Amino acid sequence: MKKIITPFIILFCSLYLNAQSTTGLSEINKEDLIKNVKILSSPEFGGRLPGSEGYNKAAQFAANKFSELGLKPAGDEKYFQYFNVEYNKIESPAIFKTIVDGDTTNYLLGKDFVLRGFTGSNKFTLPVVFCGYGISRPDLGYDDYAGVNVKNKIVMVFKQNPKWKNDNKDWGTNYPREKSLVAKKYGAKGILFLSLPNDEKPQPLIGSVLHGEGDQPIDFPQLQISLEAANNLLSRTGLKIKELQTKIDEKKKPLSINLLTKAVVEVNAKYEKNARTMNVVGLIEGSDPKLKNEFVIIGAHLDHVGSQAGLLFPGANDNASGSAGVLEIAKAFVNGGLQPKRSVVFVLFACEEQGLNGSKHFVESWRNGYDKIVAMINLDCIGYGDSIQVGNGKSAPQLWDIANQIDKTSFNSMVDRTWSGGGADATPFFEKGIPCLYFVTTNSYDYLHLPSDKVETLNPTLFEKVVKLAHLTALEIANGNYQREEVKK
Repeated sequence: MKKIITPFIILFCSLYLNAQSTTGLSEINKEDLIKNVKILSSPEFGGRLPGSEGYNKAAQFAANKFSELGLKPAGDEKYFQYFNVEYNKIESPAIFKTIVDGDTTNYLLGKDFVLRGFTGSNKFTLPVVFCGYGISRPDLGYDDYAGVNVKNKIVMVFKQNPKWKNDNKDWGTNYPREKSLVAKKYGAKGILFLSLPNDEKPQPLIGSVLHGEGDQPIDFPQLQISLEAANNLLSRTGLKIKELQTKIDEKKKPLSINLLTKAVVEVNAKYEKNARTMNVVGLIEGSDPKLKNEFVIIGAHLDHVGSQAGLLFPGANDNASGSAGVLEIAKAFVNGGLQPKRSVVFVLFACEEQGLNGSKHFVESWRNGYDKIVAMINLDCIGYGDSIQVGNGKSAPQLWDIANQIDKTSFNSMVDRTWSGGGADATPFFEKGIPCLYFVTTNSYDYLHLPSDKVETLNPTLFEKVVKLAHLTALEIANGNYQREEVKK
C-alpha cells in the first residue's frame, strides 16, 4: 500500500527547524522531569495510594503546578474531580513465619512476602493446606476444594489461573479477592498466594491493589509468599511446588494436600469502602473560535500502590514518570507562549492501579460530547527502558503516523511495535471511539510494582525524548493538523 505524505508532515518538518522557539520544546528538560519524579516518589507521598494522605499531597502538588502555570481549573472544585474509591491502610506489624517440625522460620516483608493491597486483618498460627489454583468450579468439572478440609486453616494457592481450560471454557477472572472469598466460604482463615513456579520468569513479590469484585473480607489476611517459603511449607510432603504445578497441569485435575506444617500470620489493615479521592484536571482554552470547542486530552495516572507496614512502593517509573511528563508538557505550552487552536485538557488520573477507576470516571463525567475529543494522549511508564513505543497505532493509524514521522525527523527512538484497543487509561477513551496514543518505553517493567522502582533507576535522556515526542505530537493535533479518524476496533 502506497504511503501518502500528508500536509501535517510537511508542516512539521518546517516547524521543527525552529522548534526551540516555536514549539515550546526548550521548556522540556530532563532535570525538571527527574526533579518532579523525585518529589512524587518520595516517602512524603507514601506510594500515592488513592484515599491516602500521601495521594492527596501528590494531587495537591500537581494542582499547585497547574495553578502556577495559569491553567484553567476544570474539576468539580477548582482542579479536583472527586469520586469515591475503596481504600485499605496497612499498618505495622506485618508478620509471616513458618513452623516445620517445631522449627520456626521468620520471613521478611518485601523480601520473602508481601501483602495484597486489600488484605484483611487477623492474627493466628494455623495449619496450611495446598489447594492448587484455588478454584472451585464444579460447573467446569474442577474443584480444588473437593475432598479437602480447610476449615480453620490457611490455604496456599497459585495466584494466577491455569493456562489450560476445562471443557474449553474460561475460568473467569478469579482475582485475588475472589479466590480469597472462595477460600473463606470453605472455612479458611487466610490465604497465601504463589506465583506460577513453572513460568519462565515467575512473577516477583509485587505490590498490587488490583483486587476484583466482591465484598471486602476484613478479617481475612491475603499474602503473596516466595517460592522458597512455599517449598519450606511443603517440606514434609517430599514435593516441591514446581512438581505440584506440573502434576496438576498434566492431568488437569486438582491435587490438594494437607501440608502438616503451620504458618504464623499477623496483619493490621484499616479498610474504607468509600474513601474520597480525585483526578486533577486543568485546561488551556483553544484560540480558534471554532476549534476551541474540540479537545485534546493529555493524561497519565498519578496513583501507585502505596505502602505496607513501612514498606514503600515508590512508583518512580509507574507512574510518577508519566505524571511528571504531563506537568512538563503543560509547562511547554504555557511558558512556550503557545496558543493552540484546539483546547487542551491536562489530567492526572487516580486509581489506574485498581482498575482504571479515575479515567473511567473522567470519561463518564465528560459533558462536551465524545465526538469533540479529537484525541487522547496517555503517558505511562516512560522513564525507564531503552527506546520508545507508541501503542494503539492499530486502532488509530493516522494518529500513530504523526508520532512516527515526528520521531523520524527528530529523535529516531521509536520502535515499530504497536497494538490496538487503547491500553491502561487510554482504554475508557478507546471504548468511546476516541483515537488514542499510549506513550511508553520498551523494556520498561524491570522494577514494576517493586520497592526498587526508584528515581535512581530512570533513564533521563530517554525520558526527555519521550516527553518531547508526546508534546510535539499533541501540539500538531492541538493546532488542527489532524482530523479525527474513525477508530478501528
